[in-house]
Amino acid sequence: FSPPRCPFLPQPHQSWTDDLPLCQMCGVGTAPNCVYGSDGKSTQSHPNEDGHLRFRGEDGCFLYGVFNGYDGSRVASFASQCLTAELLLGQLNSSHTDNDVRRILTQAFDVVEKSYFETIDDALAEKAHLSNYLLPHNELSPQSQKVQERLKELEQEVSGGATAVVALILNNKLYIANVGTNRVLLCKSSSDGQNQVLQIGRPHSTDNEDELQRLAALGVDSARARQAGQIAGQSSTRRLGDYRAKFNYNEIDLLSVAKTRPIIAEPEIHGSLSLDGVTGFLLLMSEGLINALESAHGPEQANQEIVAMVAAELAQQTSLEAVSQSVVERVKRLHHDVYVSGRQRATYCSRHEDMTLLIRTLNYPLADAALTPTQGGRIYPVSVPYSNSQSTSKTSVTLSLVMPSQSTLTNGTNTASTLEEGTPTSQSPTATLQSTNTQTQSSSSSSGDGSLFRQRGSQAAQPDETGRVPPYVDFTQFYRLWGGDHSDRSLIINQYM
Repeated sequence: FSPPRCPFLPQPHQSWTDDLPLCQMCGVGTAPNCVYGSDGKSTQSHPNEDGHLRFRGEDGCFLYGVFNGYDGSRVASFASQCLTAELLLGQLNSSHTDNDVRRILTQAFDVVEKSYFETIDDALAEKAHLSNYLLPHNELSPQSQKVQERLKELEQEVSGGATAVVALILNNKLYIANVGTNRVLLCKSSSDGQNQVLQIGRPHSTDNEDELQRLAALGVDSARARQAGQIAGQSSTRRLGDYRAKFNYNEIDLLSVAKTRPIIAEPEIHGSLSLDGVTGFLLLMSEGLINALESAHGPEQANQEIVAMVAAELAQQTSLEAVSQSVVERVKRLHHDVYVSGRQRATYCSRHEDMTLLIRTLNYPLADAALTPTQGGRIYPVSVPYSNSQSTSKTSVTLSLVMPSQSTLTNGTNTASTLEEGTPTSQSPTATLQSTNTQTQSSSSSSGDGSLFRQRGSQAAQPDETGRVPPYVDFTQFYRLWGGDHSDRSLIINQYM
């Protein structure tokens, strides 16, 4: 059985998914790649190659994706459109079981891969034909020069690939399909005050033991692959496109002994995860965003740091677009500041790739929709580590999230709150944020009353780049009294204690 092919794009700017409605419960932030000069100024080394999708389908279906392209944006752009066409044009409905959904997701990626290579079949054939005219003994005649120029054009047309991570919500259940080295985080606030950050899946890279075992079973030297860190110029062991790694792998030294195609486009499917009663947010991040943050502060607390940034911006911003873009800009500034500081990690921050962040909220209000405690809202503190830009050490701050107490929003419709019973009040102890993935679990907490980012009337405290909030207590009267009569300073001090 051969799955149906995606329709081909008649023009690069046209899409067969233009009529699908965008999801209004998510936002996307992006930043182009850059290389820093000795003066700290940045220049863009190539056009942005990332892509994303965020659509609302029928029957309570939502589709999101982030694509990290390389050697051009052709594969990322094609994959984002073809995957949407393969998943949101009637293929999914509420009657499908988990196995049905996983099968449809896997088949969709297979269609994308085969359809993309069909679009470059003619160019690959012409490239192979022209290569016969460039024998080693040929002189650089005018004709052979033209052939070389044409071969370069064809190589640009057919080269490149992309990694992809896709999130599907159907029947209020979450499914993740991952190919490559992007990342998914799910932040959940529970009714007992625990706030958990779950990394769903692991990157398909040469650091992934399962992937190394898969390559070893094909005859590839896994120890050598781990040491190299890259395969055919990329760290990913699964990717879309990239004809060299798929069809000419026997010409790549590390892969030449493989029994069958070692670099694959088969997604790893996670889910379903029920979202019933979940309050929090879902993050889809491109490899460039992850690497920029880890280069600046190390990989140990990257998940907690990005969640802290998102939570802080959600408490301040009035749109998800603004939240997503602000977080990306924060990471960009952190990366740049570490480079110009000359500190130990500056050598890792001389450049960064394209960055994309997609945020999908789950029953999580923005700043303008939050109720204050006096209006009947309830406070959900989120204790997360946050980095000081002047130091590589990690500190903790407490983010307080004011949530509606009577009803929540589920996929755009009002439903009865499932957090009513046992919901913590503003007097509840500070919650702990736990970071977990398939390999590790860690937690951190901080003390305090959970008021750092609490809304105060219509004005909220604005944290700076380091996560610090400027003081908002006026000590003018204190200093006036202190500078006057010093006869009884203890009374003055007691007055302000």
